[in-house]
Formats: sequence, structure tokens, C-alpha cells
Amino acid sequence: MKPPKTGEMLHLRGNALNKGDPVALPLTQSSMYHLPGAPDGHPTYGRVENPTWVHLEHVLAHLEDAPCLTFPSGMGAISAALFATVKAGSHILIPSDGYYVTRLLADRFLSNLGVSVTERPTTAFAEGGFGGFDVVFLESPSNPGLDMMDLPAIATAVRTAGGLTIADNTTMTPLGQRPLDLGIDVVVASDTKAMGGHSDLLMGHVASRNAQIMERVEEWRRVSGAIPGPHEAWLLHRGLETLDVRFDRMCASAQVLAERLAEHEAVKQIRYPGLSDDPSYALAKAQTSRFGFLLSITLETEEKAETFINTCPMLRPATSFGGVHSSAERRARWGDDVDPAFIRLSVGCEPIEELWQAIEISLNAL
Repeated sequence: MKPPKTGEMLHLRGNALNKGDPVALPLTQSSMYHLPGAPDGHPTYGRVENPTWVHLEHVLAHLEDAPCLTFPSGMGAISAALFATVKAGSHILIPSDGYYVTRLLADRFLSNLGVSVTERPTTAFAEGGFGGFDVVFLESPSNPGLDMMDLPAIATAVRTAGGLTIADNTTMTPLGQRPLDLGIDVVVASDTKAMGGHSDLLMGHVASRNAQIMERVEEWRRVSGAIPGPHEAWLLHRGLETLDVRFDRMCASAQVLAERLAEHEAVKQIRYPGLSDDPSYALAKAQTSRFGFLLSITLETEEKAETFINTCPMLRPATSFGGVHSSAERRARWGDDVDPAFIRLSVGCEPIEELWQAIEISLNAL
């Protein structure tokens, strides 16, 4: 797997500047452009294009090594990828234990438009084969269970059966896993999470090396109006400039925490792909460059889980993940099929020993 050149990414704009140009990316906050005469080759309207998006997408394309389009949220990106690739009569396959809003989109909207939806659990996703599926939507590691799929094998099998694959890579980012390099057709991600990294924006993106698919995705964005705001695009661009250092700290800290939590008597079960006895370890080692910043622990009771989350001074009790602040939540409260005492823990950028001390003290007090 070829890692993205993040140093080169930092200078994509700088190496194209003219004398006197600002080094920081300007924020273009405009819905209209000065447009006398024929519009060909020029920005036309704020729903169609924006210079701030253009450079952001240039940076994201560098990270994904593929053309990229941005959207106002991760679900905006997922919706665009699906609506650009399915039609009435299509048959899609999605994980039954992945991000629940993707399932809601399929069940409450796609199914009403004549799209047939099948669900399978991550650990048995390939069972039954992929014949008859037009689109196979994957998520690896799964959210929140952290189970993994064999992406290259599934991508090959789906292509052989005549379908295409879409992979949600939110939890790993292009720095940790590169699904397109593993044979996946389309990548989607919520850049609200680690890509932005500061819990202050909603954004998402779609990337693919298939030009026809990207044309459809662009048309969907333009016609539906599912466009990112220029300020959010500017914020995401700024967040990407520190992604490498943040992701490195978060993954390294998650490994340390996972090893220590695995030995703590208050923890009934732990899941982290970087632990050698984790069910996802072999696949994670084969197809990721890092083991990620997400882990899960299951405590003895729901009450103890809530107490731990709400009293640890270095854990923000909040949904979402991937920010510089470590956060935790009990996923059963959203209806995920997990133990009531299951906690998804997103490791942030705090100094590891300070973070561990706070977690250990809170666990010891249960």
C-alpha cells in the first residue's frame, strides 16, 4: 500500500503561488461571480463551484490518489455515492452492523424507490457470494464493532460478479487504509471526524478512479444542491494540514491504551485491531498501515459504563469521534446491537500518560 505524501500535500498550494499571493488558502464567500459574455471555462454560480472547494478537493485527491468531490456531511457523501450508482430494480448489499444511518437511508428511502436491500454482518459478509448485487457497500473496520472485511477479496469477487463496491473509510482515513488501492471502486468518508479533527465542522467526500461514476456524483451534487459551505471547506483544509501529526499521535496512544485496558480488571472485553489476539488483527495487519484511534471496552454494567464516561475528566461524553479531544459513548443508546455496557472510545491528542492516568483513576473508582 503506497502511503500518501503528506509533506507534498502541505505544499500543493505553495508551489503554485505567484509573488505576493497569500500562503494560507483564501476563503471565497460568494454565491455569484462576475460573468460577462459566455460563461464557458469560468466559475458560474455558488451551487456549482467555489474556489475554496476546488483547492480542498485538490488536496483530498492527493491523499486518496483519485479524483475527489466534497459534500456537507459524511451522509451527504454516502447518499451521493449511492444515488449515483443505483436505480429502480438495483440490488444492494450493506453491513447489518455498520453505521446505522447508512442502513436507515437504504431502508427508508432507497427501498421505497424500487431498490432491493440485503444486509449481512461484517464477519459473514462474503457468505452467500455477491451474484446479483449491483452495489456492495462495505465498512471496514465496522462502526462500532471494529470487525474487518477482506477488502481485496471482496472487491475482486464483486467485480467478477458484475457489481461495484463502495467502502466507507471514515474510521481509518487515507493515512491508515487505502481502499482504492485494494480494488474498491468508490471511497466515501465523513471528514467531520479525524480529517477535520477539531469537532467544529460537518463535511464528507467521495473519491473514485472511475470517471463515469465521478461524473454522476458531480451531477448529483450540482442538481440536488448537496454542496459544502465554503467556510466549512476552508476549515477542513486547515484541519488536513495537521492530519498526519494528529493521526500519528492518536493511533500511537490508542495502542498504548488498548494494551493497558486489556489488563484492567474493570474491563470485561476490549476490541482494538492492534491487539494480537483481536479477531481483526490479521486483516488489519494485512491491509492497514496503522491500527486506528478507535477502540471499544465493555464494562460490567450499563450504570458503570455511564459513570465512567461521565466522570473521567479527559473523556468528553459525546457522539461522533476523531477529534483532538478523547471522547466516549455508550453506543446502545442509539440502538446499535451491542452490550448495554459497551463503550466506543475515540482516542485524541492528549499526552498519553495524562490520559491514561485519568482513565485508570475513573475505572478504579467504579
